[in-house]
Amino acid sequence: MIRIVLFLIVVGGLALGIAWLADRPGDVVITWQGLHIETSLMVLAAAVVAATIALVLLFSLVRAIVRSPAMLARLKRHRRGVRAYEAISNGLIAVGAGDIAAAQKHSAAVNRLAPGEPLALLLTAQAAQLAGDREAAERSFRTMASRADTKPLGLHGLFVEARRRNDAAGARDYAEEAVRTAPSLGWANRAVLEALCREGDWAGALALLERNLHTMERTVYRRLRAVLLTARAHALEDTDRGGAKAFALEAQKLAPTLVPAAALAGRLLAEGGQLRKAVRVIDRAWRANPHPELAQAYAELRSGESAREKLKRIEALAKKVPGHVEGALATARAALSAQEFAKAREALKPYLAAPTKRIALLMAELERTERNDVGRAREWLARAVHAAPDPEWTADGHVSKHWLAASPVSGRLDVFEWRVPLTGIVGAPAIEPAPAVPAPAGIAQAAPSENTVAPPAEVLSTPDKIEIKDIKPEPKPQPVIPLVHAPDDPGPDAVEEDEAAQIDEEDSGSWRKMFG
Repeated sequence: MIRIVLFLIVVGGLALGIAWLADRPGDVVITWQGLHIETSLMVLAAAVVAATIALVLLFSLVRAIVRSPAMLARLKRHRRGVRAYEAISNGLIAVGAGDIAAAQKHSAAVNRLAPGEPLALLLTAQAAQLAGDREAAERSFRTMASRADTKPLGLHGLFVEARRRNDAAGARDYAEEAVRTAPSLGWANRAVLEALCREGDWAGALALLERNLHTMERTVYRRLRAVLLTARAHALEDTDRGGAKAFALEAQKLAPTLVPAAALAGRLLAEGGQLRKAVRVIDRAWRANPHPELAQAYAELRSGESAREKLKRIEALAKKVPGHVEGALATARAALSAQEFAKAREALKPYLAAPTKRIALLMAELERTERNDVGRAREWLARAVHAAPDPEWTADGHVSKHWLAASPVSGRLDVFEWRVPLTGIVGAPAIEPAPAVPAPAGIAQAAPSENTVAPPAEVLSTPDKIEIKDIKPEPKPQPVIPLVHAPDDPGPDAVEEDEAAQIDEEDSGSWRKMFG
């Protein structure tokens, strides 16, 4: 609308000027070098306009002739750029589709049309990875690492290739160089952090975590710092009790429900005579995640007390999470030490229909200690061999008797979980007939927590036997269109881990299949 108004104003101004000149006629006389020209004002104005237009056209023609080589070169570069763009697009699509021949064809075309371009180098590396030519892929990544604009990407590719050939030292060197080049790179910081954890350099790991505080969420930072502080406290427990206590307390403040931190802090506080604070620390963690380490630390808070006094305190602790199997086990163990056999049997009674290994071993010890019944103790020991496994510290398929800050398999931080290992389970005959009962709340119906998961098998109880059936998860569906293999993708040689979880209820409604 504004343009229309401006156009009308300009046209109106020109019309007024022409009308003004037409109303005031006159003659123009030009005498120059003996040449005498006499004409009207309107004719002279028209001649000036025509001459101006002719000069503009002539200038444009001359400029086009002079600039024609540069214009032709620019047009040629544009056409090559369009062809290179199409080749890169088609090449990346071929890589994503797994078409090795097409990916190599388009990669060769890109290198011919736009050699040395960042995307050309990336496509070359991707096509080489897809074809399994790791030497060619590494050459492309080294070329990228030697350039300032593609150095982080090249270092990432070299890091992945080094891990593929199990070169831990080379992978760490590339990650450290990437951190120096771009401190905000998440993969490089994680790789260096994992390397420091594998070496047990907890002070270096904490320093690196502090430097990268601005790159992560506050909750993630607090959790990782608590894990590293706990690991450092465990490392100093035998040499520097004061330092270990300070690190454990700081870790417990950052993550109050972290079981290893709470157990260690409780023990060290009790050694210093701070019993009330130790009780509060263990109690808070126990309410969130009942764990045998917490129960053991709680039982050992007061040195010199009798077994019956320990039993009373453990019973009070177990009542804070009623119906949980860890409370029952802690109570039974304390009652067995105090020679209160009736209380031990009463605590284990709800779990005898489908006992785990620890319950079966406790029953064997109870039969041998209370009744000196070697036969029934042996029966319970035999049943323990075939009983369902108990939760243990597990990460990446590795089972550890003690908590670890990092996985010894992958080096990842804070991945150990208190869960039942995914192992095969076979059935065992029952010792005493027992009617079918619902799964105790402490085993099958406990609220999930960060350190507790459900067992991976369905436990069926019948009047004359116990049968534990393995449940096979449904296979993971394959993607319709595979994703493009990025430089950090392990490539076609990688083995993808299936993780399936399903909860299915039987028609009777009395049992749930829970597995992960």
